[in-house]
Amino acid sequence: MGFLDAINHLLNFVAPAGFVALCTVLVSRFLKQKQAAAQLFTAQLAINFVVTVGVLLAGLWYFERDGYMATYLTMVVASGTVQWVLVKGWKS
Repeated sequence: MGFLDAINHLLNFVAPAGFVALCTVLVSRFLKQKQAAAQLFTAQLAINFVVTVGVLLAGLWYFERDGYMATYLTMVVASGTVQWVLVKGWKS
């Protein structure tokens, strides 16, 4: 496998994490009534992206292959939970 193939595989591995993180932050901005603890859009996006990539890596380690629906479900739940903490959802 060449360098470009490795980059392509890496980007395709983290693409779902980026999409889920972006959608979570955008939906949160649309639905929330108050300001978030992490005010910047990019800060929220970066935190969500790191968490979702971590979940993908944990799923790859646990199941020993990529693409299990349980991993994707856990990724969505983790991203939603992190965003809830960032916007201090318990104080609503």
